Amino acid sequence: MVNSRQQQAIETKNRLLKAAELVFLEHGFQNTTIRLINNKAETGHGTAYVYFKNKEDFLIKIMEDTMEQFKKIASIPFYPATVNEAYELVSNQVKLFLSLAIKKKELMKVIKEAIGVSKEVEGRWQDIRDQFTANITKDIMYAQEHELADSSLSPPLVARLWFYTNEMFMWEVIDEKSSNDIEEIIKHMTTIYMKGLYSNPNQ
Repeated sequence: MVNSRQQQAIETKNRLLKAAELVFLEHGFQNTTIRLINNKAETGHGTAYVYFKNKEDFLIKIMEDTMEQFKKIASIPFYPATVNEAYELVSNQVKLFLSLAIKKKELMKVIKEAIGVSKEVEGRWQDIRDQFTANITKDIMYAQEHELADSSLSPPLVARLWFYTNEMFMWEVIDEKSSNDIEEIIKHMTTIYMKGLYSNPNQ
């Protein structure tokens, strides 16, 4: 059972996190300071350091829910019986990935900025890259074993190429640099990927 002191600590930590998110969204990662977070949370000077090491620690905690959502997308089961089924599964995963990034667009902009200057935040994003590429590798191996995909291609290498394509378009979409709508992007990405990997010379 949580006593009153523990409950107060939980409430203070949550208030700091909510304040930090507002400050990050308003000022960006590099211009955010612990002082700004304390001021926004209306907590005493130094209170933030009781709960968090630095602003990277704040952002990583704020990222966690979004990171878990990305990991769930990466872990979607992939057991197609046909190339058409594989296309639908791949297309759906791309759509979920890009849609989540758009839904969390403002936070993702802060994360992108932080990735460029913080080794800690970059490391957490690398965890997402690793999760996706590991699962894509398994999916490719499954398709090869069931004679749906070209067995001469390297699953880890193709997985990295495919994830980096997804990531590139994700950043373009959240930065609103792409003139194409999301459905067109998904269609072209999936079609090119499928034609490259699922053109099985052994069939």
